[in-house]
Amino acid sequence: MAKRETVMRMSVEQPLWRALTGYRVLTLFYAIGLFVTKYDEFLRPEVAVGYFGVLFAWTFATLPKVANAASCTKRFLAADLTIALTGVLLTPVADAHDRIVEGGPTLPSIWTAGSVLAFAIKGGWRWAAFASALVGVANVVQRGALSQDTLHNVLLVWVASIAIGYVVEVARASERTLARALEIEAATRERVRLARDIHDGVLQVLAMVQRRGSALGGEAADLGRLAGEQEVALRTLVSGALVPVSRVSEDVVEGAVVRAVDEPDPRDDSAPCDLRPLLAPYATSKVTFSEPGASVPLAAGAAKELAAAVGAALDNVHRHAGADARAWILIEDEPDAVVVTVRDDGPGIPEGRLAQAEGEGRLGVALSIRGRLREIGGTAELISVPGQGTEVELKVPKDAVPKDVPKNVRDPKALKGPKGARGKAEKA
Repeated sequence: MAKRETVMRMSVEQPLWRALTGYRVLTLFYAIGLFVTKYDEFLRPEVAVGYFGVLFAWTFATLPKVANAASCTKRFLAADLTIALTGVLLTPVADAHDRIVEGGPTLPSIWTAGSVLAFAIKGGWRWAAFASALVGVANVVQRGALSQDTLHNVLLVWVASIAIGYVVEVARASERTLARALEIEAATRERVRLARDIHDGVLQVLAMVQRRGSALGGEAADLGRLAGEQEVALRTLVSGALVPVSRVSEDVVEGAVVRAVDEPDPRDDSAPCDLRPLLAPYATSKVTFSEPGASVPLAAGAAKELAAAVGAALDNVHRHAGADARAWILIEDEPDAVVVTVRDDGPGIPEGRLAQAEGEGRLGVALSIRGRLREIGGTAELISVPGQGTEVELKVPKDAVPKDVPKNVRDPKALKGPKGARGKAEKA
């Protein structure tokens, strides 16, 4: 079976970097526009022109640096903040003192906030508090006094940057939590699948060895006893509630990452196939198979799981109804669903026996039948009357596909069979 590595990436941080990139460009042109409109009022406009030339080149040259957290290094942040602070401190050199006292903008204007926001997104609220504090000190120095307007602007940048930094930290923690939850879900689903496979194979063989060994006696009885002990131990392990330890869980620059390796490629299970050939091999001298005359289409993955559930139901017939019991398999192709019924003429199941079996770790019905149907969006109903046999009805929607198949490869329309093709057959 094809193997592949599935990587799920989640990041609420990346849109913030894209927004910061646009913010830096827009505020650059805003600052240049303010300078151009007040060019005649500057005492030394050549100083401002020289600074804006450097700021223009720096902004566009460093756009890749603010594209993601990996590119935005500490060295870049330090240099970026230095250019912003330099522009603030150069304002008294280039502009008139009266305009500064009246509350005129600094040379970089609101471009400075972009440097502070980069600190916030990269390092959280502590880094944001540090950067905004330096910007506040620079603003007080260039104005020569702490005015009401200066205090208002400083506090606004300080509070906004800290709030954004805190939101980023919370988002990162949420990403890690979600990644771990998804990994636990995937690991649990894999453990359930393995439990079904083990029940269908290994546990059945161990149970048979135990019965045959006990019947033969002698050394075979000892072998049967050991097989029974191993069956109990394996059932306990399979039905245990422990979740496997995290295999791979990373917190990288693009968000938390979960890697689930060696998963079957779900694309192979999305194509439609005929259910009848999958169930036909179960027909024997003691198992009667009744099918419609037309094809019964289902997604390949759903059809395989349904066939496996039918096999598990027949295994239960062979184990619990006796060697002479007869069984009947009936396929019904309904307009919106496929119904497969497995009936036997055995002694039936005593009331409460299924719940007792699950408590003892015998999960044949819970996992191999109901679990399989639940995974593909179907249902399994079991009707049993002591002395009158057991009937298992398995119902699967026509558009059912395994849960592991990505939505973009699901094609429910391709699974629709010819209308009115519902097959009817009488049970013997």
